[in-house]
Amino acid sequence: MIWASSWKLASAVSNAGGLGIIGSGSMYPDVLREHIRKCKAATILPFGVNVPLLYPDIGKHIDIIIDEGVKIVFTSAGNPKTWTSVLKEKGITVVHVVSSSKFAKKSEEAGCDAVVAEGFEAGGHNGREETTTMVLIPAVVEAVKIPVIAAGGIANGRQMLAAMVMGAEGVQLGSRFVASEEASSHINFKNKVISSKEGDTKLTMKQLTPVRLMKNDFFKEVDEAEKRGATVEEMRTLLGRARAKKGMFEGDLAEGELEIGQVSALLDDILPAGEIVKNVWKEFTDGLANPVKCSNFISRYQLDMC
Repeated sequence: MIWASSWKLASAVSNAGGLGIIGSGSMYPDVLREHIRKCKAATILPFGVNVPLLYPDIGKHIDIIIDEGVKIVFTSAGNPKTWTSVLKEKGITVVHVVSSSKFAKKSEEAGCDAVVAEGFEAGGHNGREETTTMVLIPAVVEAVKIPVIAAGGIANGRQMLAAMVMGAEGVQLGSRFVASEEASSHINFKNKVISSKEGDTKLTMKQLTPVRLMKNDFFKEVDEAEKRGATVEEMRTLLGRARAKKGMFEGDLAEGELEIGQVSALLDDILPAGEIVKNVWKEFTDGLANPVKCSNFISRYQLDMC
């Protein structure tokens, strides 16, 4: 959700009944503090901050999160042992994003309160294992005792219901909220997302950090470089600086980096975040109420509908 999840989106999701999350990966420390304060002013409900551990200034980000009294932190793209104990000592709930059962176990051992199991379908930085959500969720649920939140390829209530049937306690949606009115991403990018089709994204840059991108001129350069066996250094040079900002925030659809999930192929409108939450919840509850489509596994929620 880099360049997409600002305080406006986070507060709108929280106000609608979800848990809004500020994406700090694109923010300098002073910008993060500003967004946290604006989010606190815009909602009295809980919200969190996502901290990608591979980005610079992480220590400053952590200090600001603690200083501003944020109660929930999602960490990703790094070792959960690095900051989990520091955050938990301050009474902060810590959730780590993983792409495998192995890293889910390590997150549990590190003291995380929950994990987000993010499948291969997800946009942005992804796991090298390329395990799909359908396989990953039950595997992680089996591997750990802490709650599991499903992510990757989830944009509606039917998919949320399927994740629950597989054992997840909740879901995390990214791409669906990129195509929201409150997302800080550029309108060019939002329109590109809702016009995309199956096969328009691909996992690439596996030599550096795997990332799912929408296919464009920049993607073609990366793909060609990988096919000819470009070195890691060559790939870093090609990526350069601010490619993600150029694409997702400034709207350069040709030369920018466009991170989005496979589920973008199911999206066809840009809606207010609150309406998205409402729609997802309605689809979920409608699924529970349908005796034909509802699975017997849902009996664990003590529902008599199946």
